[in-house]
Amino acid sequence: MRNVYRHVFPQVHKELNGWISMAQKIPNEELRKQALASIEGKTFHCEGGSIYSMLAGSRWKEAVKFIVAYQTISDYLDNLCDRSTSLDPQDFRMLHQSMTDALTPGNPMHDYYQYREERNDGGYLEALVITCQEVLEGQPDYSIVHPYVTQLGDLYNDLQVHKHVVEEERIPRLQTWFSEQKTVKGLKWYEFSACTGSTLGIFCLVSYTLGGTMNERLAKKVAESYFPFLQGLHILLDYYIDQQEDKEEGDLNFCSYYENEQEMRKRFVYFVEETKARTKTLPDAHFHQMIQEGLVGMYLADRKVSRLENAKVFVRELLNASGRKAKFFHFQTKVYHKLKPGKSL
Repeated sequence: MRNVYRHVFPQVHKELNGWISMAQKIPNEELRKQALASIEGKTFHCEGGSIYSMLAGSRWKEAVKFIVAYQTISDYLDNLCDRSTSLDPQDFRMLHQSMTDALTPGNPMHDYYQYREERNDGGYLEALVITCQEVLEGQPDYSIVHPYVTQLGDLYNDLQVHKHVVEEERIPRLQTWFSEQKTVKGLKWYEFSACTGSTLGIFCLVSYTLGGTMNERLAKKVAESYFPFLQGLHILLDYYIDQQEDKEEGDLNFCSYYENEQEMRKRFVYFVEETKARTKTLPDAHFHQMIQEGLVGMYLADRKVSRLENAKVFVRELLNASGRKAKFFHFQTKVYHKLKPGKSL
């Protein structure tokens, strides 16, 4: 963590400053507003994802470049779908074609704004896509992970389309989508949706590839270890801390579909236990365990948690289930928030 704070996070902010500078020059007012808001409000996503750059060895800066660019696309498009002017699934699908192209060097650029009124971003989204492609291009082992990252990416894109349409269509679309999945057992539709909403599996696979340690066996193990449970834990925690905010804004929140607080706690603990069991078999198992414990500790240290009912019981139970390091991250994050006042996660 000392290395992360001293080296990785400063590199993240160096990359983000470049994108902020470009976003400030976007000609269209609405696109400029959403691009800047997505970085300002979601910097934590890039910081957290960038921890995977440690798996890339000496090429960690390239990993940070990819992670920041790809996560910035994700956060920007989330704002365009969630806070902007469209509710058109065709528009959302076309916007997210950019994330598919970002994972596939050689893919041509598309007219990503084809189905919306706001179109002139000064080349901002294309530049993000090209940056991702340039990092991945020429990596000899990327062909091994490409099927896995595109599968995770396609699931992510599907989620973003289904959950942002007009309100009365969201749940039926998500439930139908879930019913079509034949390989995921033991999850509720809203849990499956959460599992598809994380970019961590992609960051892990790309970082290992840049580090030169990728092979077919590792790619398969990472994909199976991260999806569904670690990714699900990640996004469920994100929804957990946003419950009050989403209620006020009228936004969909997957945690609201649990029957009660007790069931939600039980399922979160289940996700923790499944994540532990699966990541234990990976190389660098202590690193992946750190990710799981870090997610729990850092999310539950967010200021927004204090606004939730029964939060103390929930936090205590999940920290106990997660392990000693989760409590360390919880404490450190609270200190970090005090030393660096600002927005929540």
